[in-house]
Parts: sequence; structure tokens; C-alpha cells
Amino acid sequence: MTEFAGLTAIVTGGGSGLGAATVRLLLAGGAMVAALDVRPEGAPEGAVPLRCDVADDDSVAEAVAAAAGLLGGIDILVNNAGIGASGDIAANGSGEWARVLDVNVTSIARVTRAALPYLRASAHAAVVNTCSAVAFVGVPNRALYSASKGAVAALTLAMAADHVGDGIRVNAVAPGTADTPWVGRLLAASDDPEQAAVALRARQPLGRLVTADEVAHAIASLASPLAASTTGAVLRVDGGMTSLRVG
Repeated sequence: MTEFAGLTAIVTGGGSGLGAATVRLLLAGGAMVAALDVRPEGAPEGAVPLRCDVADDDSVAEAVAAAAGLLGGIDILVNNAGIGASGDIAANGSGEWARVLDVNVTSIARVTRAALPYLRASAHAAVVNTCSAVAFVGVPNRALYSASKGAVAALTLAMAADHVGDGIRVNAVAPGTADTPWVGRLLAASDDPEQAAVALRARQPLGRLVTADEVAHAIASLASPLAASTTGAVLRVDGGMTSLRVG
């Protein structure tokens, strides 16, 4: 696969989980990739690791400018960085609401704003945001996280409308429960990790967790020049979680 040959990409949260899987796939496709992360040492070999706190304006501006300088521009932006939250509407205080919304939603505006001049100069500009199945279906104890990802879905459509005239395509992926370090930590903190894992697998009709590589493939397909007519789409990679009822 060489569909990304000659293209440049930045991936936030590129040091682990879904972000690292996406970095690897874009590199395999021939792209030059910068992995922006608060812990960039985890970035896959071959990527340009850059420290970036997506909740900080200065950190974002510096990292995006550095990436553009080192790569020679930015064709693809993957807004993947995010954090989780558990509990019902009463479980998280106002400070936690502000923090999660800042990292999961406002950071997309922060990073895209910094990358916009470079994307506008690209002949193959694409932005892909990481949304979630919980933007479309209610699940217990995910009030704050669901609110943040519902905002990502709406923001993706608004961005697509705003920048279609700039030649910038904007799409999103909405994974179901994925086999990532965050989900691993969530299970480990539960009263019965084994039973919690069974429940997570059972709520997806395929009967298993989504893999990081499967989500990365969806991100890459939306970012690819071969998807030049696709914008304003939210691709669900959720094992049927949001659309199938098989029980």
C-alpha cells in the first residue's frame, strides 16, 4: 500500500493505542508522520515524535509548527487525542467536565486551527476526528464521555461544511469499545474485571472488542486521497453496537 506516498500527516495521541496504530498504518502507506503526544516516546518507529499537550494553546502551536517544518507541510490531520470519564451525571464535578470537554472537544478546534494554513495549502487535505459509538447510543455510566463525543460528531459536520470550499475534507470514526490501554485500565479498576470484560464484549453484536488496527484502518481509509468524495461522514467501527439488535 503506497496510497500515502509523498503525503504528510500529524496524529494527536500518536504515542499509544488507536493513535499509535494509525501512525503505523500511515507510515506503512508511505506517509511521513509526526506523532504528537504528552508522552511521545511511545510513538512507533519511523514517526517524528513531538511532545504536545492538546489542552495548551502554546504547546499545540509549537508542536504543529514543528511538525510542518520537519515534514514539509501537513496534508492529513488526525485528531485522536482524548481522555475517558466514567459515571452518571452526578459522578463528575464541574472541573472534570471542563477538563474532559477541553481535551476531547476543544483540542480539535485548537489543533485544527493551528494546522489550517498548512491544510489549505495541500492538494489532498483531510481531517479525521475520533468520535465514539456513545455519541449515538446511550450506555450506562458514560454521561460526561458521551457528551464530549456527541460534540465531536456535531463538530465534525460543522467543520466539513466550513472547509469544503477550502478543499479540506473532514470526517470522523466512531469506534465501539476498543481494546486500548484506557479500556484495560477501566477493567482493572472494576470490582470484577473478568465479568466487566464479558459485559463489554457482549454489548457488541460481533461478541468481541474492536481492535486498534481496525479503527486505524477506518481512519486511514477516510484520510486517503482515494476517498476524495467523502466528507462529513462519521464511520461507525463498533461491531454493530449502534445499529444491530440480534438478541
